[in-house]
Amino acid sequence: MQKKLDAFRELLEIIDELREKCPWDREQTLESLRKLTIEETYELGDAILKNDLEEIRKELGDLMLHIVFYAKIGSEKGAFDMGDVLEGINKKLVYRHPHVFGDIDVNNSSRQVEENWEHLKLREKGGNKRVLEGVPVDMPALVKANRIQEKARGVGFDWDVKEQVWEKVKEEISELNVEIDKKDKDLIEGEFGDLLFAIVNAARLYGIDPESALERTNLKFISRFNYLESKTLLKGKSLKELSLAEMDKIWDEAKSIEKKKP
Repeated sequence: MQKKLDAFRELLEIIDELREKCPWDREQTLESLRKLTIEETYELGDAILKNDLEEIRKELGDLMLHIVFYAKIGSEKGAFDMGDVLEGINKKLVYRHPHVFGDIDVNNSSRQVEENWEHLKLREKGGNKRVLEGVPVDMPALVKANRIQEKARGVGFDWDVKEQVWEKVKEEISELNVEIDKKDKDLIEGEFGDLLFAIVNAARLYGIDPESALERTNLKFISRFNYLESKTLLKGKSLKELSLAEMDKIWDEAKSIEKKKP
C-alpha cells in the first residue's frame, strides 16, 4: 500500500512541477485536454480488446495522468482538487453499494445491483433527475444506444424473457423492407436506426458488449482484407484485376488460417 501511495504522491508532485515549468503543460485547459482524453480512452479500449496487459498498464497510466491534470486545473480555479475528486467517488461508491456497506440484500444478483444503483442515482437528485439524464451527448451512437438501454433496464423497462427480443428484430427488418420498397432515403435511414437499436438490445440481453463485438469484426475484416491484398500483390496484380470469385477464394484461405491459429 505504501508503494502505491508514494507513487501517487510522486505523480501529483510531477504535475505540479510540469504545470509551473513546462510551456506546453502551462497552456493546457480543461477544453484542450478533452480530445486527448477521448483518444487515450480509445487506446485503452484497443489494448483491452487485444488483451495486451502490458499495453493496458501503460494506457491506464496515461489516463491517470489526465485525471490528475484535470484535478490540478480544478484546484487552480478554486473549484476542486484531487482530494475532492477522490472523496467524492469514495462517498458515491459506499452510498451506491448498500448491499456491501449497509444492510440491503440483493441475493447475489448483479441485475438487482444495477437496478438499485439506478434508483439511488435518482434519489441523489431528490427524485428530479430523469432516468436518461447523464448519457453523454457526444458518446458514439452504438455505445450510447447500449447505455440508454441499460439505464431503462435499471428501472424495470426491459423484456421479461430475452428471447422475446428476436420478434422485435424481425419486426424492424420487416418495416425496413417496406421503406426500402418505397425508396424514401429518410424513412429508410430511420428504419435502419430502429433495426440497429434492436440489435444492440439483443446483444445486451445476451451479455454481449455490441461495441466490442463490432470492433472484433472490424479487426477480423482488416486482417482478412490485408491477407487478400498481400496475396494479390505477390501475384503481381491489383485487387481491381481480380474477379469477385477469385477474391472470395483468397478470402476463404484467410478464414482457414484464422481457424488454425491457437
